[in-house]
Amino acid sequence: MNGKNPLEVKFEQLLFASRWLLAPIYLGLVVALMVLLGVFLHELWLYIPKAFSMDADKVVVMLLTLIDMALAGNLLLIVIFSGYENFVSKFDVEKGDDRPDWMGKIDFSGLKIKLIASIVAISAIQLLKQFMEIGKGEVDAAQAAHDMRWMVILHLTFVISGVLMALMDWLKARSRNCE
Repeated sequence: MNGKNPLEVKFEQLLFASRWLLAPIYLGLVVALMVLLGVFLHELWLYIPKAFSMDADKVVVMLLTLIDMALAGNLLLIVIFSGYENFVSKFDVEKGDDRPDWMGKIDFSGLKIKLIASIVAISAIQLLKQFMEIGKGEVDAAQAAHDMRWMVILHLTFVISGVLMALMDWLKARSRNCE
């Protein structure tokens, strides 16, 4: 027992086993992914009958909506797989052709960067959708300008946050190389 106190050993074992408390959270994210799939299929079902009667702008907004949901699904999957492997347990699935290349290679730092990159992409799509609705007469122009201003500010906040996170990781890696 390396001369450790048995109480300390048991306490450390309990702490180490507590990582399994995250497993139900990842299972909940799988349920959220199924909900997202249901919403995606519902949206697709609603758009299909209208597709050929829509003008080009509406088709682009429809596509952006579907792409937005696909990016959100990708984000969920990355968080589920990487989070589980980084914080709970390694996957014991065989490394066949079907296993994504990035599995088992994304550490917490990489997860952070992928997360913020996905958020920036989703934010950009929402901003583009809002921009395409300008001048359609459905919303008060002053309110639309106000909403657009806040969306741009929020998007830039995400972009700057992502750049700062990447800079911090770069500085951390650089300081390790100097040691």
